Amino acid sequence: MELFKEITYQSTRGGQAGITASQAILQGLAKDGGLFMPDRIPALDISMEKLGAMSYEETAYEVMKCFLTDYTEEELKDCIRKAYDSKFDTEEIAPLTKADGAYYLELFHGSTIAFKDMALSILPHLLTTAARKNQVDKEIVILTATSGDTGKAAMAGFADVPGTRIIVFYPKGGVSRIQELQMRTQKGENTAVVAIHGNFDDAQTGVKRIFGDQEFKEELAEKGFQFSSANSINIGRLVPQVVYYVYAYAKLLNNEEIAAGEAINVVVPTGNFGNILAAYFAKQMGVPIKKLICASNDNKVLYDFFTTGTYDRNREFILTTSPSMDILISSNLERLIYLSAGCDAARTRELMEQLGRTGSYTITSEMREKMQDFYGGFATQEENKTEIKRVFDDTGYLIDTHTGVASAVYRKYAEAARDETKAVIASTASPYKFSNSVMEAISGDTEGKEPFQLIDEMSALSGTAVPQAVEEIRHAKIRHSRECDVADMKGEVRDILGIPGLVAGRK
Repeated sequence: MELFKEITYQSTRGGQAGITASQAILQGLAKDGGLFMPDRIPALDISMEKLGAMSYEETAYEVMKCFLTDYTEEELKDCIRKAYDSKFDTEEIAPLTKADGAYYLELFHGSTIAFKDMALSILPHLLTTAARKNQVDKEIVILTATSGDTGKAAMAGFADVPGTRIIVFYPKGGVSRIQELQMRTQKGENTAVVAIHGNFDDAQTGVKRIFGDQEFKEELAEKGFQFSSANSINIGRLVPQVVYYVYAYAKLLNNEEIAAGEAINVVVPTGNFGNILAAYFAKQMGVPIKKLICASNDNKVLYDFFTTGTYDRNREFILTTSPSMDILISSNLERLIYLSAGCDAARTRELMEQLGRTGSYTITSEMREKMQDFYGGFATQEENKTEIKRVFDDTGYLIDTHTGVASAVYRKYAEAARDETKAVIASTASPYKFSNSVMEAISGDTEGKEPFQLIDEMSALSGTAVPQAVEEIRHAKIRHSRECDVADMKGEVRDILGIPGLVAGRK
């Protein structure tokens, strides 16, 4: 089968280069701690008019073939067919809803009702195909930190996939009750979930530390295991996310909502920076995007970065009603740093090492100039709450607490910049996933009510059906109850995989 013009991958920190797409997906994180980047961002080789007439699956192939060049047409189409199937509850995988003068790109119609489904439905298939292509004979252990959504979506994707195990770490008390139940009730003999005593950054740093432990990796290899990642640090997560921005633009064009070549703004509620980076990749591929509006909550480390040029995680970590954005170390920002430094791996490594040592770094004015496509904004919890109610009262359209942040930031931006460009707002989760906070916003009557009572009230109030993904956990059995201290995450991995070693701090 003919392959497309090859793109190879290299680490943002310079330690690896010339890696194929399948090897980069298998490895997850580069050996030097960097993230894999393509040697170039390819241009789309098909017109927006033609894409506008295509299904989501067909669009996915046209976008992903440009990046994953060592996958044959047959392999890639097989992965796409298996991923985008009946697990999505709408005929259109990622529908656009026009409300309140913007276009909400609904990315939550998959089996776990969050945007992570869009990439994590296909990653297991890309990964197992990559294993076959590279003659991997070890069991692949997916190690992931989650701020709420990645964990469930990854477990659902990898559950009972032959030749894989998945271990998810999440911050105890740092996710919504529905998110926690989704993870703790997940079926699959190869799945494991661990609550850590810390926040998401602690979980993410702990996972990265395990990835960087070469001695441990060698020990696991002897036992027949090989690590990979399902976090957005894996290029196999990032590439599928590019698809829905290309798809959204093509559909707006096809529906005559925009003219050919007309630029749009894209607004993304942002935590780990992967979703908005995918939109940037789409722009680089040729999608007419004017401004990439990076929306933060009260943990506004990215807002401060785009405003000042200094990234500083030395601040209070705030638990908010938009927990998937409660992040102070935005891992995917490293990829933008690398691009803005002219793909200078040594400079990127220096900045990342400085972040590790001091918790902050400052980029040059030249690098900031190359980030002019981005605009940083933030919304407080009160602004988020007000926006959810305003949109619902004015239009009857119900949005979750992450989309609320994005919507509030967009309104502030459009007014301040007097920018009337049409906007696509990434709607990243179903409001049913955050029923307590959403109902608090629209009705104010949540005192003493259980999540599922609020879910039923939300359904009645909004006239929308409770998603099947929520109904499934209403009476589901709790299957996972592990928790540990941050320092004992490696011990938990040992215990889950059945490798002898001291496991302290468990409960």
